[in-house]
Formats: sequence, structure tokens, C-alpha cells
Amino acid sequence: MELEQAQKLWQPEPGWLNTATYGLPPDPAWAAVQDVLADWRAGRVSFEGWAESVGRSRAAFAGLIGVAAADVAIGSTTSQLLAPVAAALPPGATVVVPEVEFTSNLFPWLVQQERGVRVRTVPLAGLVDAIDADTDLVAFSLVQSSDGTVAPYDTIVAAARAHGTLVAVDATQGCGWLPFDAGRADAVVVSAYKWLMAPRGAAFAYLAPALRERLRPDAAGWYAGQDPHASYYGPPLRLADDARRFDISPAWFCYVGAAPALELLAEIGLPAVHEHDVALANRFLTGLGRPPGDSAIVTVAVPGAEEKLARAGVRAAVRAGRVRASFHLYTNTEDVDLALEALTS
Repeated sequence: MELEQAQKLWQPEPGWLNTATYGLPPDPAWAAVQDVLADWRAGRVSFEGWAESVGRSRAAFAGLIGVAAADVAIGSTTSQLLAPVAAALPPGATVVVPEVEFTSNLFPWLVQQERGVRVRTVPLAGLVDAIDADTDLVAFSLVQSSDGTVAPYDTIVAAARAHGTLVAVDATQGCGWLPFDAGRADAVVVSAYKWLMAPRGAAFAYLAPALRERLRPDAAGWYAGQDPHASYYGPPLRLADDARRFDISPAWFCYVGAAPALELLAEIGLPAVHEHDVALANRFLTGLGRPPGDSAIVTVAVPGAEEKLARAGVRAAVRAGRVRASFHLYTNTEDVDLALEALTS
């Protein structure tokens, strides 16, 4: 589907420049959620039908990041999906993380300090040089939440591989607009309510087969079973052989909304979304006299920016004292120009 045609499937009010906070649902996702809510209210169906959306979402996510669906676990949050990776680190292990990393990819490592795990924070620009023979795992965001900086993914992975270091990536702020080869990492976790435009409560993790051998599915329940519907009661332990053993029981309605959103993204294609999003971000930067960049998330310091944007009806975020604007496939040039007029008037 051409992006211009697909844009008709969103109904944003003008001035939404805040996908880095949450994404807006396309019409098929919105309609699916309304239908399932109506069914829930009336008690018309059993939950098994809702479960189909989990399989569809898993397959669509796997396709977007270029991995096998069997290597994808589902959950609800980034930190929850990273928890088994953190718990598997041996005492004395060293983790290197950027110093301004979003805490969903920091706290899971820090809480392991009581077991003797060491966490070292360094500037993102120095992350590659900080990986050495004593580094057991490097964790970083594909795109930084605070300012939109795109991490040098391939360079970091190459440095990690040179030292036998595991790689854990929070791709929440990149997956959905930034193509990348997730299979090069050991763990890639994404909360789907931002650039994947799903309801909050759907999240995915690519867990490489070699990594899974080190992990224990401490949150295993019936949905992690080899056959979930034959795993309701009693022993023995009978978990799935693939990444599904790390699934938690899904928040059904979130996945009902996630499936059509992810499938639409796949139909449009991430290269087209990337080109569109970054072009709008650069239109915004250029209009403020800033040099263009490579991200769909940008931050600017303009006196009184928050108040100026609010008066114009532009919704953006403030992070670390700067205005953070983010641009996705339902954003258009009119949205950008509305923001520019507000900031430069």
C-alpha cells in the first residue's frame, strides 16, 4: 500500500507531534478494539477468538524486524521482557549502559546489583570504546527517548561480538520507522504503543535461541505452555520449546488492536515510513535554522516553546528541558508548519 493512500486511515487532530509518547491507531485497529469491547460488554464470544490476534501480532512484528516468529515472545512492558535476561547474569557480571538510558532498559540491570552484577554507565558516544573483554552485556536504546539520537547499532554490535559480549536493545523508539537487523542482537525488546501504534499493554521481545538456553522463564504460566489450552491445570511442567515459553498471558484487547496496526505497517513498508518521518523531522529542524538529522525524534531549545506550542494546539513533549517533537506516517507538512509558525512568531 502506498503511504499516501494509507494516511487516510488515521484521524488525528492537527498538531500531533508526540508519537514518541504514544502512537495513534489506524482505523482498522480502532474498529477492532471497538468491536471487541462491544463483544466483551455483551458476553457474545469466548476469549479463544481474541487469542488469534496474538499470533497475527507476533508474526507481523517478526516480519518487521526480520526474525522468525518462533524467536519472539510477547508481554506487556519492556522491563518485564528484559527481566529474565537480567536475572540470568551471573554474579560479578558487568553490564555497560548509556548514562541517559531510559530506565526500562536500566533498572532491570541495576536491581541485580545486590547479586554482585556491576552496571557501568558511559556517554552514548563512548559506548563502543567502553565494551571490553570484561563486559558481559551491553544494553542500549536503538533510538534515545530523551533526544532522538540514533545509536550506531551495527558498530556497537560489532564491538560486542569482538569481545563475546551479549547485546540487549530497547527498540521502542525506533521500531516502526527505523529499519534494522534485529537478528544481529541477542535480545530486542519493543513496547508497541508508540511507533507500532498499538494499545498500551502489548510488547514484544526477540530472544535469540542461544540466549534462551541461558534463561529461566520465571513468569511462566498457562500461556507459556507447549499447548496453552492443555496447560490449565496440574503438573508436569510442559513449556513451549521456542520463545513462547517466555510469553505472559496476553492483555487480549491490546493485541486485538496491535494486529491490524502492525500488519498495516508491514504492508506500507518501513523504508517508506522512514523516508517520510525523517523528512518531516528535517523540515522542522530546517525551519528553525538547525541542521538536518537522521531521526524521526528531535529536540530543540526555544524560549517559551512549550507555551507557544500549546497556544497553537500543537502537542509535543518536554524532555530534559527541551521540546521533543516526533513525526510519524500520519503527520503531514501542515502539522510541521503549524509548529514552526508557533515557535517562530
